[in-house]
Amino acid sequence: MVKWLLRVAHRPIYDRRLEVLAAKITSHLRPADTVLDIGCGSGMLGDAVLKHRGCPQGVVYRGLERQVRGGEPIEVIEHTSGPLHFPDHAFDVVILAGVLHHEEQEAFLLGEAARLSKRWVIVKDHKPEGFLGFWRICFLDWAANNPYDVKCLYRYHTTREWHALFAELGLTPVEEDTSIDLYPQLFNLIFGRRLQYFAVLEGKPTRRM
Repeated sequence: MVKWLLRVAHRPIYDRRLEVLAAKITSHLRPADTVLDIGCGSGMLGDAVLKHRGCPQGVVYRGLERQVRGGEPIEVIEHTSGPLHFPDHAFDVVILAGVLHHEEQEAFLLGEAARLSKRWVIVKDHKPEGFLGFWRICFLDWAANNPYDVKCLYRYHTTREWHALFAELGLTPVEEDTSIDLYPQLFNLIFGRRLQYFAVLEGKPTRRM
C-alpha cells in the first residue's frame, strides 16, 4: 500500500520533472544526433525528449538499463555490469539522469559515458545545499525509488565535489545549472532549486577507469 501511494503521489511531480529535463536536454541536441541514456529506467525521459517541440529532427535515442522492464517507449539495451559494450565515441550525447548517486562505482560509469560520447555528457543529479539539504534529498530519493525497489546509497556531492570528480576524469563543464525549478511550485520549494544539479560536460577520455 505504501509503495502504491508513493507511486500515485509521485506521478504529477515526475511529469513536471520530465518536461523540464526534456527542455534542457533538447537544447543541446543537433539534427540526427545519436543519444544514449544510461540508467534510463522506464524510458519516459527519452520519450519526453523525442516528443518535445525543441527536439531536432532525426534524433536517435536509446536507453541502457540493468533489466529491461518491457513496454518502454524507446529501445532499451540490457547491461548488467562492467564496461559498456560500445566502441569509443559511439554516441553524440550520453545522458546520466538521476543515476550517479545510485552507482557504487560512479567514477567508472562516468568515465565510460565520456568514452562513448563524441560531444557531450549530460549529468542530472543532486547536491546537498541549504537548510537540512542532505536530509531533504534523502527523503526525496527514498520516496521516488522505494516503490520500484531501487537501492539508494544516500551519497550526494556538493558543487565542488562534482567539479573534482569531473576534473579527475578530464571532463570540463561547458554549462552548469546549480538551481533548477524542477517540480510543481510547492514541492519545488522543498525539494527543487539548490538541491538539483545539471551539467553539460565535454572531454574525450578513451582509457577505461
